Amino acid sequence: QVQLVESGGGLVQAGGSLRLSCAASGRTFSSYAMGWFRQAPGKEREFVTVISWTGDSTYYADSVKGRFTISRDNAKNTVYLQMNSLKPEDTAVYYCAARAGGWGRNTSPYLYDYWGQGTQVTVSS
Repeated sequence: QVQLVESGGGLVQAGGSLRLSCAASGRTFSSYAMGWFRQAPGKEREFVTVISWTGDSTYYADSVKGRFTISRDNAKNTVYLQMNSLKPEDTAVYYCAARAGGWGRNTSPYLYDYWGQGTQVTVSS
């Protein structure tokens, strides 16, 4: 069992930056691939990025590539999402998710086993 708690969301102007954190409980955090998803009002949950359990492999949605960076610290049971050059269209609730199993470019939310409660990110124009 893994419990996930996101933090770091807030209101920021376009062009600004935020860093989201996702703290995980459970002894097996390091064996899970970790992903970030987001969901805007009236829209489906959207894949943002994923990182392998070692941190060696990452994959990004085209919409955030070059602006967002995912990282993890297994000693702290935490995964991060550094978001730069934010745009109003990045406004959404951001969720972290954990997936057991091997590495893959897993973009479907149905492939993830555990979810956090989400943190709101609002980018003003």
